[in-house]
Amino acid sequence: MIQSTVASGSVSPVKMLVTTFASNKTPPPYPTTVSAATSHPETPKVHLKSIDRRRILASLAATITPFLAPNPHLNHEESPLPPVFLFPSADARGLFQMPPVRLSNRYFLVRAGESEFESLGIINTNPVAKTSVDNGLSKIGKKQAVKAALRLKEIGACDNGCWIWPSITQRAYQAAEIIAAINGVNRSNIVPEYSFLDARGLGAYEGKALQSVSEIYASDSVSTNIKPPPINDGTPNESVADVFVRVTQLMSILETQYSEDTVIIVSPDSDNLTILQAGLVGLDLRRHSELSFEPGEVRFFDPSSIPTYKQPASALYKCLNPPNCTRV
Repeated sequence: MIQSTVASGSVSPVKMLVTTFASNKTPPPYPTTVSAATSHPETPKVHLKSIDRRRILASLAATITPFLAPNPHLNHEESPLPPVFLFPSADARGLFQMPPVRLSNRYFLVRAGESEFESLGIINTNPVAKTSVDNGLSKIGKKQAVKAALRLKEIGACDNGCWIWPSITQRAYQAAEIIAAINGVNRSNIVPEYSFLDARGLGAYEGKALQSVSEIYASDSVSTNIKPPPINDGTPNESVADVFVRVTQLMSILETQYSEDTVIIVSPDSDNLTILQAGLVGLDLRRHSELSFEPGEVRFFDPSSIPTYKQPASALYKCLNPPNCTRV
């Protein structure tokens, strides 16, 4: 509704806009102006200030810093914030490293039982065949998996619940199902792992006799970067360093996803587990084969075997030969 008022002694009327809104209507985003010469609304002119990113970031930092900084003198009962904001920064999880400063979970390392190929004395690491029935547990392998499951039950690994992380490889997943059944673990707690726990690719050794693995371990003892000879059938040729990257990524996921849980890692081969264990305890990776796992073997990883973390003498720590920065 537009009302006209004439000031005393004024020649021209002054137009004043009075706008009313019904309770069920949404007001326009900006007021409409009316010119004295016409009743048509003018297009509003909007002036936007340029965004100063530096000022925004500075304001944001100033806003949230008091909430994240630990305050030992603050009474938790009087604090309006949840206790999660009061944890000291030392308790926060950072980037996972080998050997770790600490572990949030307890771990059992299990090698799956003997596979059909292994029962024939043949190396088979091609990921194309990892879900094949021929890559499943042999008769002996099934007995070894049952023995592993009973061993886990005997030591109470899953008494308070556990998560089973097997490779998607046929024999490892079969072993995981046996472990779950004997230990009363729901199948929903089996988390198939698609790549980090694949059997180590042995390249041109694919199809050769199992005894020839000793030649690969001889190369491993020289350098962690030596790869088996390549082959063109799709079988990867992985060095110890390659597998080390995979198992480190796996531990990073587990330590982030779970807290104070029990995790059973089921690998189709020994190398994944030996390289993982060597990394956790700070053992020279060239010596990983000394920790060899037999088919169906169960091994609890004792956190006390992790070496005490020592802060580098200087602020800058250089590893001249990664990942072999620790010698035992």
